[in-house]
Amino acid sequence: MKAKEVRGMQDAEIDLEKVKLEQELFGMKFRTLTEGNPDPAKIRRNRRDLARMRTIQRERQLGIRGQAPRA
Repeated sequence: MKAKEVRGMQDAEIDLEKVKLEQELFGMKFRTLTEGNPDPAKIRRNRRDLARMRTIQRERQLGIRGQAPRA
């Protein structure tokens, strides 16, 4: 997911997407330990997407880069 796409989302949408990614990331890490992971690059993509969402939410809280909180 690109930063531009995340910036176009509402705060509630970002929260839902973060929860979904966190659950998926946990499941993938667990599966990697037990069964092996057919796509290890997906873990990296999910971690980066999650970090991107957290960064944009923090920017909105602080009012950085013209990001105002969205209802």
